[in-house]
Parts: sequence; C-alpha cells; structure tokens
Amino acid sequence: MAPHESADATQAEFAIEQGFVDRAYARLDALRAAYRSTQKSVHANHGVGNAQGWTERDAIAAHLGDVAARLEHVEDRLVFGRLDTDEGEARYIGRTALSNEDATTLLVDWRAPAARPFYQATGKDPLGIVRRRHIQTRARRVISLEDDLLVSDSSALDASSLQGEGALMSALGKARDGRMGDIVATIQAEQDAVIRADDDGLLVLQGGPGTGKTAVALHRAAYLLYAQRERLERSGVLIIGPSRVFLRYIEQVLPSLGESGVVSLTMGDLIPGVKARTFDNEATAEVKGREVWAELARLAVRAIERVPDTDQQLTVWSRTVTLKKSDIAAARTRARRSGKPHNVAREGFALELIDVLATRIILEAKEARDEDSIDPDDLRMWRNEVRASMDARRAINLAWMPTSSVTLLERLWARPDFLAEVNRRAGSPLSAHDCALLRRDKGAALTVSDVPILDELEEHLGTFAPFEHHSSAQRAAEEAEELARAQEALSAQGLGGGIVTAEMLAASARGYTEVAPLAERAASDRSWTYGHIVVDEAQDLSPLAWRALLRRCPSRSFTVVGDLDQRRGHHRPTSWPDALGPAARAYTGEHILTVSYRTPGALTRLAASVMEKAGAPLLHELVAVREVDEAYRVTRIEGAALAPTDVDALWPAVEQAVAQVCARLDDQVGAGMGRVAVVVGQERAALWKADVEGYTGLEQRVSLLGAVGVKGLEFDHVIVVEPGEILADGPGDLFVALTRATQSMHVVHSAPLPAGMECAG
Repeated sequence: MAPHESADATQAEFAIEQGFVDRAYARLDALRAAYRSTQKSVHANHGVGNAQGWTERDAIAAHLGDVAARLEHVEDRLVFGRLDTDEGEARYIGRTALSNEDATTLLVDWRAPAARPFYQATGKDPLGIVRRRHIQTRARRVISLEDDLLVSDSSALDASSLQGEGALMSALGKARDGRMGDIVATIQAEQDAVIRADDDGLLVLQGGPGTGKTAVALHRAAYLLYAQRERLERSGVLIIGPSRVFLRYIEQVLPSLGESGVVSLTMGDLIPGVKARTFDNEATAEVKGREVWAELARLAVRAIERVPDTDQQLTVWSRTVTLKKSDIAAARTRARRSGKPHNVAREGFALELIDVLATRIILEAKEARDEDSIDPDDLRMWRNEVRASMDARRAINLAWMPTSSVTLLERLWARPDFLAEVNRRAGSPLSAHDCALLRRDKGAALTVSDVPILDELEEHLGTFAPFEHHSSAQRAAEEAEELARAQEALSAQGLGGGIVTAEMLAASARGYTEVAPLAERAASDRSWTYGHIVVDEAQDLSPLAWRALLRRCPSRSFTVVGDLDQRRGHHRPTSWPDALGPAARAYTGEHILTVSYRTPGALTRLAASVMEKAGAPLLHELVAVREVDEAYRVTRIEGAALAPTDVDALWPAVEQAVAQVCARLDDQVGAGMGRVAVVVGQERAALWKADVEGYTGLEQRVSLLGAVGVKGLEFDHVIVVEPGEILADGPGDLFVALTRATQSMHVVHSAPLPAGMECAG
C-alpha cells in the first residue's frame, strides 16, 4: 500500500471512531439533561401536602440528581474500546451503559458480560472476536487507536487498520499527578479474571509492587456494585486502606467508573468518633494484635461490674437505708443474664436497686407501724428520692459504672494493677514483659493497634450515648414499610415508567429521613454490616484486626489485597492462611499477580536481591515489563555514618537530589508536572518531621514520607535516604521503599548500604 493510501486509511478509521464518540457523548448529554429536567419537574410538583409527601418528593428528586451526577462522573474517556465479532457486529465498550432512544444498545458497560472478551480474548481463544480496538480520547476527541488482530486469517481485516502506540505502555509512561487513575481501558486478562471472580468467601489477591493489585481490587468493587447492585446498594462496600493519603490517592477511581456509594476507612478510623493516627513499636503492636484480647476485653468489662465487700448505709432524704452486697450481687446476676451490653444492661441493674431501696424504706416504716401493704404512690415517691440521693447514685455507679471504650482502655494501660487483675481472671495469657509494653500514661494518644481492642470493648460495653443507632432488624422493618409507601408515591407522581423504581425511592427516602446517604450512615454506625469489604495492604493486619472486620461482614465476602513480602516488621508469614488469623476460615482461594507494570526492571531486580540478602527472599517471582535507562543512582556522603538528627549532613544532599529530579521532570513532562517522594526510616522520619502517618497533601510535588506513609503509593522518582535505617525497621519496609518509582530511584546514604545494593552503586 502506498504511503498516501495508508494515511488515508488511518484518517478514515479516526473519522469512523470520532463519529461514534460524538454520538455517545450526545446521548450522554441528553440523558443528563433529561434527569436534571425531571428532577426540576419533581421539585416543582409540591407533592402531597404533608411532611411525608414532601419527603417522598425530595427523595425522588435526590435520586434523579444522584443518577445525573453518576453520568457526569463518567465524562472523561467515556468510550475506550471496540470489539468486532466474527458475525460482523461492532460492539463499543465504555465506562457506563448507554442506550439509544429506541432502547437498542449504544455503549456496553465494561462490567457487562458482553464486554468480557475485550479483556479476555486472545489469539488462541478469541471468544468470537476478530479485532479488539483500544480507543484513546482526550476532551471528547479521539487521539489514538491501537488494534489487536485475533484471527489467523489476515485477510479478514485490512492490516492498515492497526494503528497507534500500545494503550498500556502509553498509560505507564505518563507522569504521575498524585492520584490513581482507573485502568478500565488497559485491564489485562489475569486481572480481569480476578475482577469478575465470584464473591462468595474471602478471595486473596497476592501481588508484588506495581502489579496493579489495588487498581484491580477497586475495579472488582465497581464490578460487584454493578453485578449485585440490589444487594450492595442496601448494605454498601467498605474499603480499608493503610493510610489517609492512600485513600485520597485512590478516591477518584470508583467515581470515574460511575460508583460512589463506598465507605473508605483506615483501621485507625474504623470506629466512629475515634481517630487513631500513631503507631506502636513492633513488639507492642504484636501484643495488642493477639486474639486473646477478645477474652481480655470481656473480662475488663466484667471487672467494672463490682460487688462491694460490705453492706452500705445510705442516706435517702431523711432516712438511712442499707444497700446489701447481696442486693447488688443479685441485680448484677440478672443484668448479666439479660445478654445486653454493659451500658445497656445498666438501666435494668439500676432500676432494680432503686426498687429494692425504695421498697426497703417503705417496709421498714410500715414495720414500725405494724403495717404490711405498700401504697403505689409511696413507692413512686421513694423511687424518686432514691434517684435524687447522692449516696444511692454513688453506690450504684461504683457497682456498675457506665463508661466508654476509650476510658476503659485508658484505665487498662495507665493502671497496671487493673490490667494485672484482668489478666489473672483470664489465666494470665500476658507475660509481665507484655504488660510492661502496654503501660501508657493517661491522656496519651490512641494508636492504630488500640482500635481493634476498642472494638472488642465496644461489643461488651454497648453505646455510651443515651440513644443507640437503629439496629439492623429495626432498619429492615422500617425499609419494608418505606417500600410500600414508595410505590404509592411513584403512582401519585406519575413516574412509574422505569426511570425510578420503588426500591430506589425508598432508599433515597431513607437517605433524607436519616440525614445522610448510605455511605455516610454506614461510616457513622459501628453496628453497620457491609455486603463486601476490600482490604488493601492486608498483610499488615493483626488477628484482632481481622476479628473487627469479620464483625462488619457476616457474609464473609472479602477481597483481600496485599503482598506478604511487604509485611511490616521482622516476622513474615509464608502463606496467606497464616496471615489471615480468624479470617482464614473464610479463605476460598488466591490469585497471584507476578507482572510489575509500574516498577522498572532494574529496581525490581535490585529489590529482590536486597530481600534475599536480608534473609527474606521473595515468596513469589516479580517480573517487570519495562526497562528504563538510568533507573538507579547512588550518592554517598563521605565520612563516618551519621546518626539521624533534625539537621544533619544528609539533608543538603537530599535537597540537591530533589532539585535535580524536579529539573529533569520540568524538561521531560512540563513545569511542575510529575511527583517525587523522599523516603526515610521511622526514626529519621520523626526527626525530619516527615509524614509518618499518611497526611501528605496530594497537590504537593515533593513528599517527605516514612515507609509506612509511602505504602501503596507510586511516584515518578523516589529518593531513598539511608536504606540501612529503613531495613532496621524490617525487610518489608525497605522492599516498599525500593519499589515506589515508575522512572528512577536515587539513594542518598552515609552508612554502609544493605547487602545486595552495593553492586549498583
């Protein structure tokens, strides 16, 4: 074919695809406008003239607005693929499903079964597809086409139809902007198999650095929300991440796929109202993570339900009355038998003792007058007097004090005698050394390892507030009633034609009557149970943390994402069943990703060498798909090894390295573009005021992070300071630090490099 003919063919293909993209966006715009218009009409219709009618009207309007907002979120790169079948059909794949006005399919949602061949078809097994086309767009314009021919008969399609740079490599080569992007257009077959896997049980996605495991897990969440929308729209999806900066890093992925009803938390945020940001040392965290705290927490609550050693004389108004220790013991027994949590059972406990005291006062007076009947008015009056008595209130509170989980935990840590008492009651599972590690002054900040213990305490304490959130059973009964009302409201509004269903309206009404959308309600309700939980960096969770998550997902439907080689500390499990603690009972299988799309080959090989020399060889092979020139550089500061201080000789070298990297990024990708990380060990991170806990602003071009804060993130260039210090925190921390870069890594050190790094220096 002559050059001008090839150019003409290319231009014609671009014109064809641009024409379709224009039609798809026109339909998207029309649907948005229709939903917004209907929303305005509903607002204009004042509905039934009472509070219920107005609520139903507002719920319909809110739902229509939510749908329009979801359509607005899929604006960027709406169309990204095309499949040509062996039957001559052209099937376009995109971020959401679109239909023509006559209800015929215009665009296939990437999660639909019809889109599966876009990710799974191969030359060996084409699944009825002869050509797969990747369509790259920017601002609604087609900028690149790349075709995969999936038939052996090359005459089936003109070879001139194959255009463009590979979509995957193009995406990998882009400068980072501080946010994770979706991979919906470049999902690989092994990743797609995980995304579409069944959700019954706990599925592990094991993957080394850069294998795309986090992106795969997020796309799996989006897929499940599509495939099981009715169930998950009622219960929600929870995502657990390693840090707040990580959650900000990934927060745009699901909205870009048309999904927003997801709760994202760290383990430090798991309990509403609790914000734990600091970390314990490895030994203390290990003690706090043991499953024995399930029993210790129960006994700690039992320990504040006390029977005094002697009877007590109490003043109630003008009378003196005896509160016997047997009275308290009997009331305590009945309160415990109720099965209610401590703070909830206290009401019955207190009322029983109030009745005992009031009755005793009356009977003693009657006995003096040789009377035996009790006047109800007298009983009512003396109950009130007992309630008002300072002595009575103090005695009842000391026997069964209402308390919060935070207050009780603080008592355990700050009062060695109380911890020792609880430990003895449990059969002394904690050693004296363990107890010493737990000692902490009153008022000290909560740590992330405290949160699962708080969760166990909450189970036995119950709410400390006067009113509890609605229970799941209450919610179910309310929802059935709301569904019936919603069907009536749809008929009254004339909207029964399919735009809004009764289920949608009922759900939206609950959002209004309960103040917030499902995601906010779920995040603020500790008793909420989710339909599915995604756990990222799961290798770092303790057995007790797994108990807390299992409590929030009775169906045991989990996507567990992690890399055992990146485990913090010095004790790495060799298999996921060993790492999952009590969650291992729900384990159904493991998918292993071994291809690193992010990290240059020179860095993956270096990291593997360091891990082997550190006595922790990689459990799974890691193969990079890219090689980058000059990916590794070392700067040594001459002289004796420098202990970390707030200002030391390493800092100027780091500043110089940052300046050089930023200048290179300016030249290569544009002024201010790209992201750089400086990664340090935990001790130096505290002295240099690095972001140890994951608060880095994503808008910053350069971030100073500890190895914990950098986990799960990626940067164009990474500067690692004193890798030997990071290795001292654990091999997994250094493995993380060495594998964050997409382009290059620069090591700055004064102490000797860890074994395995010298050869590249």
